[in-house]
Amino acid sequence: MKKFNPNKNIIITLIIVILVVTVLSVTIARRAAGNSTNAVQSTVNDSVGFIDKVITAPFRWIENGANSVKNLFVTYEENERLKEKLDSFEELEQAKDNAQREIDALKEELELNATLTNYERISANVINRSPDTWQDMLIVDRGSRDGVEVNMAVMSQKGLIGRVIEVNAASSKIELLTSENQNSNHYPVRISGEDGSNFGILSSYDQKERSLVITQLTGDNELKEGDVVQTSGLGGNSPADLAIGTVIRTTKDEFGLDTQVFVKPYAQMYDIQAVTIIKRLAGEE
Repeated sequence: MKKFNPNKNIIITLIIVILVVTVLSVTIARRAAGNSTNAVQSTVNDSVGFIDKVITAPFRWIENGANSVKNLFVTYEENERLKEKLDSFEELEQAKDNAQREIDALKEELELNATLTNYERISANVINRSPDTWQDMLIVDRGSRDGVEVNMAVMSQKGLIGRVIEVNAASSKIELLTSENQNSNHYPVRISGEDGSNFGILSSYDQKERSLVITQLTGDNELKEGDVVQTSGLGGNSPADLAIGTVIRTTKDEFGLDTQVFVKPYAQMYDIQAVTIIKRLAGEE
């Protein structure tokens, strides 16, 4: 039986260590000198890279397979949710059609030509906005010959921005909700939330918070952030359901009596190039 020779193994280990150190030293020296790698270094690097690729390939394959299975389950769950939404969407569409048929039938029965939500749109371009009155008013290129009248509501960027205060033949002056004129912002509004609707008056604009302020609130429903604010149509000039903004917060006034509701407007009040003037149909002769 051949005896184990520890000295021979030690010599082999030392030779391997010397070779590795030599290769590393040469590599570092050539890299410092900015030269390309030699044949030995290239062979070692290629061998290490190939071995690493062979070793990690099964793990990458398993990981990719696991990700594919995970994505398959996620896609299946998303499809199920989309199917549920699609089914409910069809039900909502059907309910909407049924409700519209009932409304049309009731209007015909009561001989109503228009409701508070009926209105016409008149598109207009902004032709003048003075820096001195930037927060207060602007002038558009539509007037009385286009059907514009005083006190008509004005929309821009899907939100209420003000009202018409002066009408000429070919132009009109619009007072903005950001105006400091306290008499310009008195729009009757409705705040709709999960618990129901509250009503109030759009009374002012807070320059510091860049938000509209609602006062004279009526109703006991709890208001929450994100509740939708729209015109109520009860003021006689504007139709109902014109979008205004969403509730930011509520607070008491300085006397602690009246509740103030701060509203983030949908419309961007500072860069207005085109507007839509709203002509209410209900109440017309």
